[in-house]
Amino acid sequence: MRKPRLAVYKFTSCDGCQLAFLNSGEMLLTLAELVDITHFAEAGYIDTESQVDITFVEGSVSTPDEIKRINHIRARTRYLLTIGACATAGGIQALRNAAQYDDWMASVYASPEMIQSLDTSTAIGNHVKVDWELWGCPVNTEQVMSAIRSLLFDAKPNIKRDAVCMECKRLGYVCVLVTKKEPCMGPVTQTGCGALCPGVLRACYACYGPSENPNARSLGGSFQRAGLSKTDVARRFMHINNQAPAFQQAAGYFKGIKIVKK
Repeated sequence: MRKPRLAVYKFTSCDGCQLAFLNSGEMLLTLAELVDITHFAEAGYIDTESQVDITFVEGSVSTPDEIKRINHIRARTRYLLTIGACATAGGIQALRNAAQYDDWMASVYASPEMIQSLDTSTAIGNHVKVDWELWGCPVNTEQVMSAIRSLLFDAKPNIKRDAVCMECKRLGYVCVLVTKKEPCMGPVTQTGCGALCPGVLRACYACYGPSENPNARSLGGSFQRAGLSKTDVARRFMHINNQAPAFQQAAGYFKGIKIVKK
């Protein structure tokens, strides 16, 4: 019986989530014994035509070519999982969705007409069916490996959606929102990072996207009472996962930011 086939693809991104595989050490060696890695350019595997059982995709769709590529990939895989903020919500580059495309292109490139780019950066799920989403900037290595283990046993991956606040409580961390009046996004951000920033008395930056049923407006109101302007409150939501619907709505409420939907 053949081993399951696995592929990892990159779209518009920084490559950080692919490093979740490469930094996994012995787990990666074990994985290589359990599956056939057909495509993973960063690790030296190139095969975009084979049928695959499990595909991980990093990065957002921001060029016409990437629209064709993601449909090509989806047609050749059984399960497709997005990894990281870019693939799940468009990433930091999706801030352009709230800007005038022609203006920012002209401010960055000397000859913008030479750049083949879409006027928006969008999540993979905007274009094809996504079976599971693994959030994070970058995604957590153990989360990726846990998803693979589940799928190899034909089980649904267990993806936590509770808030970073719950992780802080479990780890015994002091609440920086209450004790330091820091604009911490932990109450509305899903766990997965191990509460890294609150663990060193820094505010959470919402790297892992919205938690389940986040009360974003209430948190934004707390930020205002702590002294932040409406603009600064909106910026907390218009950050790494700015295209996540819950964060979009909160940013629009506090700043009136125009959201471009394609």
